[in-house]
Amino acid sequence: QVQLVESGGGLVQAGGSLRLSCAASGRTSSNYAMGWFRQAPGKEREFVAAISWNGGSTTYADSAKGRFTISRDNAKNTGYLQMNSLKPEDTAVYFCAARYTVAVSTTARLYDYWGQGTQVTVSS
Repeated sequence: QVQLVESGGGLVQAGGSLRLSCAASGRTSSNYAMGWFRQAPGKEREFVAAISWNGGSTTYADSAKGRFTISRDNAKNTGYLQMNSLKPEDTAVYFCAARYTVAVSTTARLYDYWGQGTQVTVSS
């Protein structure tokens, strides 16, 4: 079992930045891919970014490209999502997820473990 805990959400003005963290505990081997997803009120959960177990491969949703950066520190069992140039449409609950495979995935159902989410609100 893996427990994931997100932090770093909050209220920010448009154009601002936030860095989300995802701390993993439990099964602490680092050979898992990590993803970030988000869900806005009334909308389905959508993919944001993902990173392979060693950080060698990343992928982003079109909405995140050029503004968000996913990274991880396996020594700390922690993943990060740096979000810059935030827009009101980025407002959502952000979830991190893990899957024990070397490949990244943009599909939520392929992830085995999920955090509880952290709220990000971007004001205009």
